[in-house]
Amino acid sequence: MIDIRKAILAALKKELLLDLEDQLRAAALEASRAGAALPMNAKRRREAEGQIRFRLQEERYEEVVQQHGGHLLPDGVMWGTDLKVFQPFARFPGPETAIILGFASMSEPRKIPPKNQSRAAGVTLNVSLQASLFDGDDCPKATDIFVLFLTARDRRQAGMIEEIAIGVIGADYKDFIFYASLDDFIQGYESEPARPGGPDGTDGGAKVKLRPTRKRFMPPEQQPDTEVGEA
Repeated sequence: MIDIRKAILAALKKELLLDLEDQLRAAALEASRAGAALPMNAKRRREAEGQIRFRLQEERYEEVVQQHGGHLLPDGVMWGTDLKVFQPFARFPGPETAIILGFASMSEPRKIPPKNQSRAAGVTLNVSLQASLFDGDDCPKATDIFVLFLTARDRRQAGMIEEIAIGVIGADYKDFIFYASLDDFIQGYESEPARPGGPDGTDGGAKVKLRPTRKRFMPPEQQPDTEVGEA
């Protein structure tokens, strides 16, 4: 059985996840401000804000994963299938197991995100993680794992994110077979041995240091005042 946590840690860099967190938190705040300015009643503003938030976060996700070396699915087709996806999924090769990383929003922490055509195609890769689904030799044994970078908005504070997590949904799309808050998940990088940086197994003389204590995203209005010189 694949150790899901170790496979993700080996394929995804800590800096990628931290940059995703920063950008998606900022996008949520930007969407809240945009929604508040819309000339609609409260119900329609909330609905419009949700659409703006997801689209902004999706675009920031796509930008960040490419900056960190992720490969978007060519022509939007899931590997080994004829299933088309309509969301930006990026592949990160690992030393043994590759990760297909997608983005989804949850209505609340640990709540399965809505099933759509793209995510339904993605979870087909996770059949190999559920032994009960492949008893025979002729059953599929995928080599990639489909993983979601998940956000849940804060329902009490506009523009805020209550939880960010890493999740793997089972191939039957009924529940999570792996779920960890981002804060919990990134602790694993501190306990993992350093990985060689070069393709030949050497580090080329360069030492890679993990980012030290992470600085949490703070909205501008909550940041301490700083002196700004007059123009």
